[in-house]
Amino acid sequence: MSAAVPETAAVPETAAVPVHSWMPSSPCGAGCLPAETNAVSIPTVVVRWCLVVSALATAPLLTAGWLLPRSWRTGLQRRYAAILLRCVGIRLVVVDHRGKRRHDGGLLVVAGHVSWTDVLVLSALAPANFVARGDLLDWPVLGSLARRMRVVPIERQSLRALPGTVATTAGRLRDGERVVAFPEGTTWCGRAYGGFRPALFQAAIDAECPVQPISLRYTGRGGELTTGPCFVGEETIGRSIRRIIRQKGVNAEVRLAPIEYPGECRRDLAARCERAARGDERIDLAAHDIVDPLQSAVGTAATDVEAAERLVA
Repeated sequence: MSAAVPETAAVPETAAVPVHSWMPSSPCGAGCLPAETNAVSIPTVVVRWCLVVSALATAPLLTAGWLLPRSWRTGLQRRYAAILLRCVGIRLVVVDHRGKRRHDGGLLVVAGHVSWTDVLVLSALAPANFVARGDLLDWPVLGSLARRMRVVPIERQSLRALPGTVATTAGRLRDGERVVAFPEGTTWCGRAYGGFRPALFQAAIDAECPVQPISLRYTGRGGELTTGPCFVGEETIGRSIRRIIRQKGVNAEVRLAPIEYPGECRRDLAARCERAARGDERIDLAAHDIVDPLQSAVGTAATDVEAAERLVA
């Protein structure tokens, strides 16, 4: 495969007006997507589609408790996610910086959010419950899979539902389960990102459970950052799958940072995890006309986040 064609910066679409002041939003849209000049051949596209359809058709078997023992399902689900990731043309690269500080019990995993493919990437590391947008359960095919994976739905339009989501997440953590959350609250293109909102970190504090920060970025064959897999703006899931399947030489680079212990303050915990997940990452601020990488997620909306935070205090 040839190296990915460098992407050109584009002026993003105007962010949608949120339903309420706490509603997560980002400036990313169709303007963030690269030109489709680095596509695979038509036969490759056909093969990938066949593999994806076959994988999705067999997915229910992996969650059938009556068919497979739990120990088998865990390993098979991880391999399934890795295979499905390759079926859509994304190669997984993992760098582990955790050292000797490992944790075998309940664990809250947090990462930046770029695309629906993030779920496959993180599931390929270890099966987990995901905190995900509530309407995901209504999506065709993926919705059924989400229900089988025991997704914790979060209704982003409703602040009143937030404490219930935090409580459910804390309960899963107390039961020794691994739960993945995306604290930005919405997807960004990867050239810019939002801040980690503290609300869901309360679940780790309530459950006295450590947090695993993860850095996730998508790159081309030459190691350059690519926005190809991002799922932003008004794009539908079907259109996103079709576009991603046509891409060539995309890597999902994952860096496992050392775990963070909860402490007593969710704001401090969120800040520590964000620093660990971002590391030395540098973004193209000019791509979104963002003065500060956190401004678009926090900025003058700090008082609005305060209002949301009081719901889980």
